[in-house]
Amino acid sequence: MPTRLRVDLAGYHHIINRGVNRCDIFNSTDDKEMFLQILNKSATMHKAIVHDYCLMDNHYHILLETSKDNLSLLMRVINANYAKYFNKKYKRSGHLWQDRYKSKYIISDNYLYTLLRYIENNPLEASMATKVCEYPYTLSYVLFNAKTYYPCCNDSILIKEFDIKTLNEFLGEPISEDELEYLKTKEKQKIYKKDNKIEINQ
Repeated sequence: MPTRLRVDLAGYHHIINRGVNRCDIFNSTDDKEMFLQILNKSATMHKAIVHDYCLMDNHYHILLETSKDNLSLLMRVINANYAKYFNKKYKRSGHLWQDRYKSKYIISDNYLYTLLRYIENNPLEASMATKVCEYPYTLSYVLFNAKTYYPCCNDSILIKEFDIKTLNEFLGEPISEDELEYLKTKEKQKIYKKDNKIEINQ
């Protein structure tokens, strides 16, 4: 039997995590800024590239690329440090996160680029913005508004492969129903490792 692929294998990963009982994990702009500081420090330390992110009120999306098989370690540092900050600030105790973070390993360009658009469109779907680049806690906002981005994003696809005009064209189209269905299909795929090769069970 093939073995299930470890989620911390080096490569591209889409990470999602939610607050316990879907509670808010960010109560203020300071909280979101602190999370980004922790993300930047941890990603830099573990030699990971953050290609995109979106911090909603009760969950976050991160699209990152690891150079080593260390995703589990990286995410443990990020989530533990933020939970410690949050619990101390709000004088609470207990778990902050709903469960272990959810991750999907990305093995195709089409999946990767569709996810970039999906992540950036999250605030629109939640009616927290009317267009891409309007919501402050996405990478596109930083780029479109000439803000300073964190060093962990230096090699992001959004920076390396696009200028503002082409990025606007790439992100500006709404996510279609076909694309959403495509992402759902990818979510259901099981990825295995057999004889040192990656295999997909549809």
